[in-house]
Amino acid sequence: MTRGTIVFSKAGRDKGMEMVVLEAEGEFLLLADGRRRTLEKPKRKKVKHIQPTNTQILMKPECGRALQDADIRKQLKVYMASRGISKQIQHASGVAHGGECVGER
Repeated sequence: MTRGTIVFSKAGRDKGMEMVVLEAEGEFLLLADGRRRTLEKPKRKKVKHIQPTNTQILMKPECGRALQDADIRKQLKVYMASRGISKQIQHASGVAHGGECVGER
């Protein structure tokens, strides 16, 4: 797995979350998303628990400064928007059963 590859978590409490590969350590990867998992405290996850994509982010900003968490967040946001993936969370009190609200009949 190469540095900068966008991956999705397949297992664990972060299942379904998008992250970026920072480093490979044998069968483990160090991953960051810029928000919950920062560059200073990356997630260590086994390769078998991630789903890689064919997309990589820029690991060196154009202005020559060091990569920051905001750079990762921005590039992941652009990637997710280009794929039409929304971060909306549906609550249990939301719409269910053919458009009716739960509890209303």
